Amino acid sequence: MTGSTPPWKRRFTKRETSREADYGPDGPIGARDDERGPTAAAAASLEPTGDRGDLPATPDSAGTPPAVRRRASIRDGARAGVRKSGDAARAGLTYLADRIIDIAPRVPVRDLATLRNQFPGLGPEQIADRLVAGAARASATVGAGVGAAAVLPVPPAMPTELAAEITGVAAIELKLIAELHEVYGRRPPGNLGQRSTAYLTSWSGERGVDVTKPSTLSATLNGPLKLQLRQQIMKRLVRDLPNLLPFMVGAAVGAVINRRDTRKIAARIRASLREHQVPWESLGDLPAIEPPPDALDMKKGPKESGP
Repeated sequence: MTGSTPPWKRRFTKRETSREADYGPDGPIGARDDERGPTAAAAASLEPTGDRGDLPATPDSAGTPPAVRRRASIRDGARAGVRKSGDAARAGLTYLADRIIDIAPRVPVRDLATLRNQFPGLGPEQIADRLVAGAARASATVGAGVGAAAVLPVPPAMPTELAAEITGVAAIELKLIAELHEVYGRRPPGNLGQRSTAYLTSWSGERGVDVTKPSTLSATLNGPLKLQLRQQIMKRLVRDLPNLLPFMVGAAVGAVINRRDTRKIAARIRASLREHQVPWESLGDLPAIEPPPDALDMKKGPKESGP
């Protein structure tokens, strides 16, 4: 019609616009198709679908309270920490046991002839008393020295101080044990390494070596011996903890504890050796003990053990 508005310039009313917007390429939006069902726009829902059974269950969906989950995480962390601490403790004990095994053949031991020359006119019990007194003074000195070093406790240095004290006291007591076996005539057979292993067995078990019983004479560093060493070291660690008390208190405590422990282990070993003691009158001079090629410097020990 002449004068009418062209279609492309015609303005649609709001009702016509909304009616055309409700139509899609396949017909009215939301209308049901007999073959395809409702369209996606009409079927989709924004509501949460928490009751679906085809999804995997999660801790939140299982209904576990947050407090229970926190307790479980704390428990798992504590177990992991204890496991790591146990592994570190076993590694430390194994290291100390290996160190004591290494120093055992290097401990200088006086044979029976040397002891008779240093203690003339004394019998076996008197010589043994002198040996125990000297070893007790030496171990007390070690304990007092470590306690004095810990006058101001430094936590990172405490394991090193305890390890130094245990190895030092172990060397003193191994020397005492070997010389007590000389005095009572019960020197273990074998070479230097085999005798050192026998003295280690005696130190860890706190009993004398009976050469007539193979169970008390271990010729090899087997698993049970290392286990006994770790147990003995653990007992010493627990007993030596008061040595780290500050302000010189640990020095006095360490001296008393080490002197008491050395006398105690010496009394047990002497009681065990007396059961199979060779009479002093019939005990001749035993063969000389070969000195270790790389002996430890223990000059204070023999000097204090003298008459």
